[in-house]
Amino acid sequence: MRGLFMQDSHYNHPLRAVHKAIEQLAQFSVTKYDKKASFVRENVCCKRYAAFKTDDKTDIMKNKTALLVFLFLTLVNNNFAQQKKKKAPKATAAEAQLSFREIPKLKKGFINSSPSNRRDGVPVGKLGIDGGNKEMILKLAKEMANGKHGNFDSFLIAHKGKLIFESYYLKGRINLPHPQASATKVYTSMALGRAIQLGYLTMDDLDKPIASFLKDLNPAKFAKGAEKITLNQALTMRSGIRIKKEDREKFEKDPSQIKGQKEVQAYFEHTAPIASGTPDFLYQNDPMLVMQVIEAVVPGSAKDFIKKEVLNKLGITNYRWVTDPSGLPRAGSRSSMTSRDMVKWGTLAMNKGKWNGEQLIPEAFINKAIHRIVRESDDENFDDSGDISNVGYGYFWWQADMKVGNRNYFSTSAQGGSGQTIVLIEELDLIVVTTVHRLKISVLQLVAERVLPGFVVN
Repeated sequence: MRGLFMQDSHYNHPLRAVHKAIEQLAQFSVTKYDKKASFVRENVCCKRYAAFKTDDKTDIMKNKTALLVFLFLTLVNNNFAQQKKKKAPKATAAEAQLSFREIPKLKKGFINSSPSNRRDGVPVGKLGIDGGNKEMILKLAKEMANGKHGNFDSFLIAHKGKLIFESYYLKGRINLPHPQASATKVYTSMALGRAIQLGYLTMDDLDKPIASFLKDLNPAKFAKGAEKITLNQALTMRSGIRIKKEDREKFEKDPSQIKGQKEVQAYFEHTAPIASGTPDFLYQNDPMLVMQVIEAVVPGSAKDFIKKEVLNKLGITNYRWVTDPSGLPRAGSRSSMTSRDMVKWGTLAMNKGKWNGEQLIPEAFINKAIHRIVRESDDENFDDSGDISNVGYGYFWWQADMKVGNRNYFSTSAQGGSGQTIVLIEELDLIVVTTVHRLKISVLQLVAERVLPGFVVN
């Protein structure tokens, strides 16, 4: 009877497995038959079927039939269990061609506490088994599905290097790149780090003037102070550039004015004079300056460099990245990534620039990028609120302390408008990814209040 439970590839279909069981059962022999005691003992693998009470041989056959029914139900249940497991929603080929606004909404959310291994470079585990309070996270996910916290499109959690929770709602699809908004800035920062790793720049170059890398500029026409703007200042939104609204509109109407390095020339010419010292933080188009430097120092174009040396290295092939009027990839917004690929970006930062054992970005660069450089600002994004305090800014990454009980946990995050986030809590080896298209509550507050408690060991 051992053969009844063996995994035979020829009999991996449930009906074939049952047919095999019938053949084996037909050859099954009764070892003892005692009419006086009216007991039959059969040599079966399960102890519960080791003895059957019977009055005659007809009853033995009835017991065989009962055993056969039991085996049939067990085999069917086991073989079809996997087939019944729901698969994450996918965009069709036609849907993939639509604009994000046109993507139809899912009728029902998909919630999975045991993500599938898609062989996409994202290791998987199970919520609860590999970490996290399953009940707490599932409760939050169901609230998201019901729209309680806004129009969430996806919510994923990775812990200790494994994706342990994955969910999609509304316009979320496992294979559909989602607009990243300002989270794109982080990808631009990481691309600059890759250029440093490959030797096209050095860490010391971060403190050099941007104009020193761009040979097509005419410094004689710069506004006062523009020649001193460094990469470090651009990476932290402290270039000091202040452009009048009418000048920006003029550039937009005539894109020929900002083709290639003309874009930097136009900004450096039309900015208000920049005072000496470190300018104040202002959330604006400084990422454009960083992309221009990448374009100037790497072989070929910035677009090809990012694809070959960053995205391909991470196994990111399904993405979108809009080209600016300058001809370069837009540095501050307008990229689209799948939620699983967002997890990859977070993992790269969490692992200090390493991916699959290869150092893609210098650890020194990552340490500067994801930790506080700007600590104070009048910008509204620096306001403390709820369980979020000590907001700071690195190289396009945001930082904040998250309060859980009487403790604060340092977090760093890529943030895009409406809730596109990659949140890292280093102390807990935790990555939280969200995509949203209308938000009712700060994602950071939601993570602090509803996610972190599920991973904090009291």
